Amino acid sequence: MSGGANPARGEAALVVGGLALVLRPSFEALVAAEEELGPLFALVERAAAGGLKLAEMATLFWHCVRERPPGLTRERVGAAIAEAGLARATPVLKALLRQILDGRG
Repeated sequence: MSGGANPARGEAALVVGGLALVLRPSFEALVAAEEELGPLFALVERAAAGGLKLAEMATLFWHCVRERPPGLTRERVGAAIAEAGLARATPVLKALLRQILDGRG
């Protein structure tokens, strides 16, 4: 990993297996997530209404991982969200959703 998350770039950190992953909602990452999850505005609306599924959150996080260490799987990312609990994952989700809506200003 080459440094921690930079909130000014819309990045957030997620701890998986003791390793802090930097999540960056780049254009490429968001396009890949949208291909799987459908329109991003609908994703934001589901999240705002409390209807976002754990699998959807894991998919968004997976696509936004800036540098994937060897052996990291999408399933492990999802398990880390479940292990940490939604209270710890929500600020990460909120940062990514804010970036989706606001862009880099």
